[in-house]
Amino acid sequence: MSRLEEAKELLKDLGVPKQYNSDLMRYTFLCLLDIDDTSSWQESNNNRLLRLHDIFSCIKDRFDVVYAENSRETLRKRVIKVLEQSNIVVKNIDDATRATNSGKTNYSITKEALLVISSFKEETYQNRLKAFSKKFHLLSEQYAKRREIHKIPLLVDGKEFMLSSGKHNELQVAIINEFSSRFAHNAKLLYVGDTADKYIYVDRVTLDSIGIPISKDDKLQLPDIVLYDKSKNWLYLIEAVTTHGAIDQKRVNQLEEMLKDCPADNIYITAFQDRTTFRKYIADIAWETEVWISDEPDHMIHFNGDKFMGPYLGN
Repeated sequence: MSRLEEAKELLKDLGVPKQYNSDLMRYTFLCLLDIDDTSSWQESNNNRLLRLHDIFSCIKDRFDVVYAENSRETLRKRVIKVLEQSNIVVKNIDDATRATNSGKTNYSITKEALLVISSFKEETYQNRLKAFSKKFHLLSEQYAKRREIHKIPLLVDGKEFMLSSGKHNELQVAIINEFSSRFAHNAKLLYVGDTADKYIYVDRVTLDSIGIPISKDDKLQLPDIVLYDKSKNWLYLIEAVTTHGAIDQKRVNQLEEMLKDCPADNIYITAFQDRTTFRKYIADIAWETEVWISDEPDHMIHFNGDKFMGPYLGN
């Protein structure tokens, strides 16, 4: 295994979140430690005080990899800043009073991280790693806790599910809580996906009973939310759109083919959070489908030709 591959493992152990554990970070890590494939982890040191320019030069000279100058901000924000937050790197250890924008600003490995790194694959490694994580609380664990705090609760049949945070899942919860209570109040939730988990909730028994068998490894591309009204035999197929995925004619054709063995009548609905997002997709939405906007939950927009033609008499 190359030092670059081992660096990936080490950085993970030291708490660097997966999304930041890039090749650029690993090369930077190795340069700061002054090692490569010809040296061992036990030879690591924190004597090198490198500026951003020095790091790029080291990567080029030692690993024959060239990063463009416009990668400087990526190095600063997605590598050095994360390494600092992970307590792996310290800034200006030679002069803590140095201005951040100084051309002499430099970075080096912390003594606490070096103690762990220099024992990699040795008997003392796990104990040193535990001591490091106890002292600093791994950044990856802090990120995980923040994600948990911001998760969105969804109550289904008295059971609570936690969806990952984000506008898409906020809209999905609004569909289940607000749309269904107004326009599908007798319908049962059969499926809802999550941006982090394709099957956050799925009623496989009911889906199978109406000709839509589904399993964990299924490639069936259901809409974001599926509701079923057994009394009317209506299947509500709902896409929650924040950045893409409005129900256009191509999607209708795809779903019709997918659900050809299901005897229920299909109702296609595209849901948006607000009118601004709706306007971006209005030209794509298929005829004979519906639109619901969560900011105005009491109303539906019907792309249905003359089906609803007639005067609105009010109350």
